[in-house]
Amino acid sequence: MLICLVNVAWINTPRKQGGLGELKYPLLSDFSKEISQKYGVLIEDNGGIALRGLFIIDKQQILRQITVNDLPVGRSVDETLRLVRAFQYVEQHGEVCPADWNEKTNPNTIKPDPVKSREYFRKQE
Repeated sequence: MLICLVNVAWINTPRKQGGLGELKYPLLSDFSKEISQKYGVLIEDNGGIALRGLFIIDKQQILRQITVNDLPVGRSVDETLRLVRAFQYVEQHGEVCPADWNEKTNPNTIKPDPVKSREYFRKQE
């Protein structure tokens, strides 16, 4: 996983204070604005500024998720981590993670089979 940030202050700020805290993966800076331009989040007016974009790309370099927010609206660190964990779970187990899936509080998954998936939906009633 690679994270591209304009500002490393996000990792220098502890999670309980709104940042990411210590990370176990590399960060990438986009001083040239080439990445933000290629991903379509660069607003070129006034010297160029990037919208708040999040792109989750797996080990096979397949784009798995895109979130783009306007400048005044932030992204959720917890939701980002939930998505990363869900994609990792799917890759390891081959099951579907439904909306709001969480490995600790809502760990039920869906078997990718029309008949076997009914088990999950029966539990939702």
